[in-house]
Amino acid sequence: MAVKIKTLSGYFHEYQKSIVNPEQFWQQQAEDFFWRKKCDCVLDWDFEEPRIEWFKGGKLNITENIFERQLFTRKNQAAIIWEPNNPEDDGVTLTYTQLFEKVKQFANVLLQNNIKKGDRVALYMPMIPELVIAMLACARIGAIHSIVFAGFSSNALADRIIDAQAKLVIASDGAFRGKKSIPIKSVVDEALKKCDSVEKVIVKKRTGEAIQMKEGRDFWWDEICEGVSTENEAEVMDAEDPLFILYTSGSTDKPKGVVHTTGGYMVYTSYTFRNVFQYSEGDVYFCSADIGWVTGHSYIVYGPLLSGATSLMFEGIPTWPDAGRFWDIVEKHKVNQFYTAPTAIRALMAEGNQFVENKVLKSLKVLGTVGEPINEEAWHWYHDHVGKNRCPIVDTWWQTETGGILISPMAGITPTKPSYATLPLPGIQPIIVDPEGNELKGNSVEGNLCIKFPWPGMTRTLYGDHKRFRQTYFSTYNGYYFTGDGVKRDEDGYYRILGRVDDVINVSGHRMGTAEVENAINEHPRVVESAVVGYPHDIKGQGIFAFAVCNDVDESTSLEGIIQSIKIGVNNIIGPIARPDKILIVSDLPKTRSGKIMRRILRKIASGDYSNFGDTSTLLDPGVVEEIIEKSKL
Repeated sequence: MAVKIKTLSGYFHEYQKSIVNPEQFWQQQAEDFFWRKKCDCVLDWDFEEPRIEWFKGGKLNITENIFERQLFTRKNQAAIIWEPNNPEDDGVTLTYTQLFEKVKQFANVLLQNNIKKGDRVALYMPMIPELVIAMLACARIGAIHSIVFAGFSSNALADRIIDAQAKLVIASDGAFRGKKSIPIKSVVDEALKKCDSVEKVIVKKRTGEAIQMKEGRDFWWDEICEGVSTENEAEVMDAEDPLFILYTSGSTDKPKGVVHTTGGYMVYTSYTFRNVFQYSEGDVYFCSADIGWVTGHSYIVYGPLLSGATSLMFEGIPTWPDAGRFWDIVEKHKVNQFYTAPTAIRALMAEGNQFVENKVLKSLKVLGTVGEPINEEAWHWYHDHVGKNRCPIVDTWWQTETGGILISPMAGITPTKPSYATLPLPGIQPIIVDPEGNELKGNSVEGNLCIKFPWPGMTRTLYGDHKRFRQTYFSTYNGYYFTGDGVKRDEDGYYRILGRVDDVINVSGHRMGTAEVENAINEHPRVVESAVVGYPHDIKGQGIFAFAVCNDVDESTSLEGIIQSIKIGVNNIIGPIARPDKILIVSDLPKTRSGKIMRRILRKIASGDYSNFGDTSTLLDPGVVEEIIEKSKL
């Protein structure tokens, strides 16, 4: 049976076992679960192709491992606690039995509406219980769910629906976010003007706002569920059958459809959840992420529920009605483990200590961070003011593509160090390489982070584009999975993530491809070309700085008007998350003689560093740099 690590020596023992014989190690973890048929082969892999197959030939359904496997002991235990946006509204608690009944019923709704194994279903919903019900119902029947964060624009939603060729969209009429009401269904309607694969739309009423319902295509959730049976037999899936597609930005403008499969993802998310957060029976666990991101998939839904946990999901934002909302929720529900992003911590720090000092947070045992490395100042504030100097912080490093946490302290076991993700989890074999791909061995080294051996939770492909999958992750350094992150290993062997080394910006813990933002900016009729870089941002970690070359600009031109319309355009094409924080209108961009934009120069200018641009001998026109510097200082 799987072992829950409880001591530092236990960690080193398990880690060594996992490296010496990975197949035996992960087979042991898989014994915790119910398999309709055990696997024929634990691991078959080749990073050259690349091909990764875990528990090959194994048959299962992930929802049977959430429900049937655990129902006898957990039928009356809370599975999901839903905290609504408005603290004055009533929340919802669903026991494992109640959630199971709703999942089975909605699985039957999907089947009755021509959704079957292998079909893609797009979910564009706020943080309400129906989102969890819908995704688990998809998994129950073998449909592949593709959840799109409900802050993306209609264009971004359409791109993802088209790429996945989704047959069904599940949405709501609107969403509450702080004091705002946000349209959802109207965004879907606009997106579907471009999508010919969608046959039906199911809409959950949340805000009650007036929306258009298209006859024969659109159906209300409550009406379509009425009278539908709650008896449902789970579809038998192969371990390597796709479970979900989740789109993430890359270094080109086209989002990447990251595919996660069933068996390995199940084993890995459960294992990492239990060990990183040291979840114990009866604990209440609260992850503040949105399920539209991978953190919500792995550590609100699948990891916790597969582990028999009580998982709290929150509809609102941390600063409304005031900056004490997170801590009110912790106090109200006696939360034991709390997992959030450094962006949220920095935003709450900026609001002042008065919102946390008077809260009763004695239930807290573990604090976690996700999405980006946490800076030391925020780490200490979190530790001192929220954790009251007694709660270990797990600074977790992982990616959409990894499926689960790869490098992190284990709460109360691994000695922590501010801004360090510390040590790899069992089964993870990181290496640091120089730009030529040579491994940098020993401690006190810095380079690019790669992984040299597969783990069960890793992505298998990019949907419909395996060639791009190989090119993106396995072509930079032969035989290794390249994470795209720079890393430092210190004298203690601890890992510190230094950030992206490719053309991706980490904004509030969410990756934005520079090309995707540039593509949106270039849609503006006045923009000739643009370049986007990240720069240090006090709250977001990284902000988006855009340099735009515009036509017909003279002294009478309102540059502020152009800047505002560019921001509106990006907002409409991608969504608010991609809107540039700063835009500088320039006459040209610094380019080499071959026409390549020298982004490293723009990064330094955006950061306010005007010295030591390195080798600029290949610049076509060095005067362009001087002009940009002067304009940036105004």
